[in-house]
Amino acid sequence: MNLRKILVFYRIPIAIGLIALGFLVGFQVTWWIAWIPFLVALIMIAAYFLIGPMTLIQGYMESGDMEGAEKLLKLVKYPDLLYKPIRSSYYMLQANFSTIGDDLDKAESQLRKGLESGMPEKEYEGTAYLQLGAIAQKKGNTKEAFEHLRKAVSIGLPDKDNEATAYLQLSGICIQRRDFRNAKIYFNKAKACKATNPQVVEQIKELAKYIARIPG
Repeated sequence: MNLRKILVFYRIPIAIGLIALGFLVGFQVTWWIAWIPFLVALIMIAAYFLIGPMTLIQGYMESGDMEGAEKLLKLVKYPDLLYKPIRSSYYMLQANFSTIGDDLDKAESQLRKGLESGMPEKEYEGTAYLQLGAIAQKKGNTKEAFEHLRKAVSIGLPDKDNEATAYLQLSGICIQRRDFRNAKIYFNKAKACKATNPQVVEQIKELAKYIARIPG
């Protein structure tokens, strides 16, 4: 375990130790120096509640250690005390794991909490609405799904693959409604994104076969 992980995982015990050190220095040496360990202890306690272990999450995600990332999230005992941008990231990640576990109700609740916390960037907000749209569609609520997906593309998404996914889902909903005109419009927007994700590219190819059979 490297120094950074030790500092993150053991903030409270270290803070307690620093407070004890501060009193020891104060009583044995001078209070003019004792304030230093007290200040560091206060910073570590604040970091425990405002940041939690979230600074380590990215490393786990990049290395593909999803299990480790999920365990880190479980270490957050008071998510409502997290600093707002960090809180929104926390709920977004929780929603991703809930979606993987097919707990759609929990994922939806976590996404809404993330949105209420305020997303650090518009693209993250758009991604949240994209996920809400996908969840609503899985639940069979196409009206709500359509609204969320339209909001996602209007706000903006982080990349062309996500944008193409949103337009494909919008096109699919329009087909269900037999709104073929808008189905074609959204499909053409999906193609125009020039997605590179193999799964999205395959979805475009499959939908293209259906769109080609629509008259007009």
